[in-house]
Amino acid sequence: MKILITGGAGFVGSALAIALKTNYPSYEVICLDNLRRKGSELNLPRLAQAGVTFVHGDIRNKEDFDALPIVDALIEASAEPSVLAGLDGTPDYLINTNLVGTINCLNFAKKSNANFIFLSTSRIYPIKTIEKLNFVESDTRFALADEQPVRGVSSKGIAEDFPLDGARSLYGATKLASELMIHEYNEFYGLKTVINRCGVLTGPWQMGKVDQGVMVLWVAKHYFEQQLAYIGYGGSGKQTRDMLHVLDLYRLIDFQLHNMDKVNGEILNVGGGVEVSASLQELTQICQEVTGKTIPINKVTENRAADIRLYVTDNSKVTALTGWTPSISMKQIVSEITAWLTEYESQLAYVLK
Repeated sequence: MKILITGGAGFVGSALAIALKTNYPSYEVICLDNLRRKGSELNLPRLAQAGVTFVHGDIRNKEDFDALPIVDALIEASAEPSVLAGLDGTPDYLINTNLVGTINCLNFAKKSNANFIFLSTSRIYPIKTIEKLNFVESDTRFALADEQPVRGVSSKGIAEDFPLDGARSLYGATKLASELMIHEYNEFYGLKTVINRCGVLTGPWQMGKVDQGVMVLWVAKHYFEQQLAYIGYGGSGKQTRDMLHVLDLYRLIDFQLHNMDKVNGEILNVGGGVEVSASLQELTQICQEVTGKTIPINKVTENRAADIRLYVTDNSKVTALTGWTPSISMKQIVSEITAWLTEYESQLAYVLK
């Protein structure tokens, strides 16, 4: 099999590429990336060592696809992933990457007659609808209640039929617009496609920032003994997310690559679920246990733009269809990230410290 991964030097793309090449040495894996994100250049030696072919290119430029060979599958893992992108200035880069770039990827997949796996986001669900959901508040977290005012949500999390009316961030809008285009290519060009609406993805080699990659950011701030803040919702640190280790995601992508007829045309919510979720307060506790360090955490009562109180993925559909469930726990994720920081501290400090 010959596989193209766009965003292939990013956190998710490089992890998928290395895992695929490790498990299927005979496969040709090609990574296309513009190396815009700080720290992505650190993945190039890792890709080379694994035997992955790297091509420096940009999905915004359709000409950059011309030099690529025909492939059997395309994994679209490139994105401007920040939920705050475009809010403090022009959204041009965001739209050109996350929408126009996806269309360029679709056209290349059509040219290759390649299967198309798209990494979308839970952020396609509208903010105000999520914020109006019924929740229970415990000492350490917010959790979803079973009785809800809208369909597609329960104490298990948010499912694929959650309402889509309303604003969701410019980032979420570009990903949802891409999903709509993917449906059209699937229906009218016969392209085999699957859309994975991912929750918070994490693991070693993620270059975490305040607006994206929060789990690595949280662990790194503990590791380097710096300062953090609980921002919004009264500064309680009770806002909750589920987390998905990138190698748990890999197991699903592996299944989809080799069973495309089973998932063709599907939209799947993919995340850690209730079992692999934590509030910021709970994550702080785990970080203290694993790193042995306690750091100052400020409290900011005002909410940030585009933030939500809680999001947890209901994996019922993907599990029923594929048998997949996440297997890597919160504590294991924190432990792996801490071990990675320890081993590569000198390389990572300029990005994460």
